[in-house]
Amino acid sequence: MNNFPYEVMQERQDALERLDLRVHWGQYEIRVLRFHLTTFPPGKIVSFHKHAEFEFHFIPRGKGTVIIEDEPYALREGMFYLTGPNVLHYQEADLKEPMEELCLHVDIINLAEQETEQAKGLPLVDPWEASEAKDCMEQLGSLPLKPTMDTHRAMPYFLEAYQASQHKFAGLYTTIKHCIIQILLRAVRAYASEPMEAELPSRDMKAYRYQLALEYIHANSSGEVVLEDVAEKLHISSRQLQRIFKEQAGGHSFSEVLENVRLEAVCRRLVETNWPIDKIALHEGFSSGSYLHTVFRKRYGFTPSTYRKMNARA
Repeated sequence: MNNFPYEVMQERQDALERLDLRVHWGQYEIRVLRFHLTTFPPGKIVSFHKHAEFEFHFIPRGKGTVIIEDEPYALREGMFYLTGPNVLHYQEADLKEPMEELCLHVDIINLAEQETEQAKGLPLVDPWEASEAKDCMEQLGSLPLKPTMDTHRAMPYFLEAYQASQHKFAGLYTTIKHCIIQILLRAVRAYASEPMEAELPSRDMKAYRYQLALEYIHANSSGEVVLEDVAEKLHISSRQLQRIFKEQAGGHSFSEVLENVRLEAVCRRLVETNWPIDKIALHEGFSSGSYLHTVFRKRYGFTPSTYRKMNARA
């Protein structure tokens, strides 16, 4: 805890973002939007969101969870992941300890494709540099949507860029440009040489969401439970949740599962209490005793009163 090298970046979190950084590399312009160290307090959640640009996430300390599209992954110190343009993701810090994140958020413009005076006036560049830049950008667009280890040590370049900005080193701009390019290159290399152990266990998201929905239904079945509300809590569409129920509940719909849970609760009340049928109906989410009578008889072939007599305790 005392030897965290990036702690100094907390002193002026917006130091690099105050600079209008537009780095030219080959035929590309890299526009830096965010470039800082941030801290997620224990249990901090950043709900599902996406960006129009590339966002590089590095974890120098702590642990947590990220969900990229539909897949959850555990995060730990030394890991990195990329969320490219329009990639939906969710972040959560561990419940007991904070998670630090080094973030580089960039918009990458291919100037050769821009019909502007700036594009027409592009200076001649080293063909080797242009080729490497093009190769890196193409790989960034096809990297796996999962975390990996920062095996090529891109993280130290965040600190180097910050220190250059604060100490006003000679060649400040060139140093920061070098750092940004190195972060991009080393991120690509991390996946090219990804070790097998970087494959972390992951959940079956459909089964996981179905279980969460069931827990919510059981906890709230006596009140109003609406498909759209449950879907919103799981950050998915109601149509997607309905499909999950059809697949995970043996072909049963959300409303059928909800009705089953309520009827099971009614059966317990009939056996364990002397409550009137009308009171049980209202307490377990049915609009009236007569409606419960109809649903119960259709499901079991006899009335709630008959069920109570059949299961009466001696």
